[in-house]
Amino acid sequence: MKKLLAPKYLDALLAIIIPVFAITGLVLLAIGLYWGLFVAPADYQQQDAFRIIYVHVPAAFLSLGIYVGMATAAAMALIFRIRVFDYWAAASAPVGAVFTFLALVTGAIWGKPMWGTWWVWDARLTSELILLFIYFGIILLRDALNNAQQPATAAQVLTLVGLVNIPIVHFSVNWWYTLHQGATLSKFAKPEMHPSMLWPLLICIVGFGFVYLFLTCLKTRTLLWRSQSGTHWLAEKLGVKHG
Repeated sequence: MKKLLAPKYLDALLAIIIPVFAITGLVLLAIGLYWGLFVAPADYQQQDAFRIIYVHVPAAFLSLGIYVGMATAAAMALIFRIRVFDYWAAASAPVGAVFTFLALVTGAIWGKPMWGTWWVWDARLTSELILLFIYFGIILLRDALNNAQQPATAAQVLTLVGLVNIPIVHFSVNWWYTLHQGATLSKFAKPEMHPSMLWPLLICIVGFGFVYLFLTCLKTRTLLWRSQSGTHWLAEKLGVKHG
């Protein structure tokens, strides 16, 4: 594990998996979105308006999943002082913010024909908006602490504190009265969606997940190169004369 986390070997691993994640994500998204948008039958109540689910649900799912992964990486960096985990946490924040923003925007577009309004101060919507602000706060704090020689301990702590909001977002539809519909994906034993609608949704979730991995690995590699600037192995890799 120590050898794998060494910058030189980690960079070699990232160089292999980054294109794999990119291609896999694009292929799965092409399949899932085509199936969901053009092949799956229309919903008997919402008609074709329901098709935004193939973007909204993956974005909402990943907004939470990315944060949990980011917090795990931040905890590993804080406990074991391994900077690679901090790079992953730092790289995840902007990607997670984009998915959270996408979940809010697509939710508003979906809510307009269903609820008659773009926005309500619903428990799920409000807690998701707070999650977006937490992502922004972590990004801004990391930018303020942009020093390659100093571990971003404050950002790591803030990330862990922000975990409190994750169960609030997830269970808000159970804890409070809300216009937002309840969970669907967690009910695999008695699924509420027909398989012709459910399978493209699952494919889209996995596809967007690979897009997240691609973008985060790409950013992690950038941060790794920045921290290793001037080292012999990186200069040799880039074909730069090492001074």
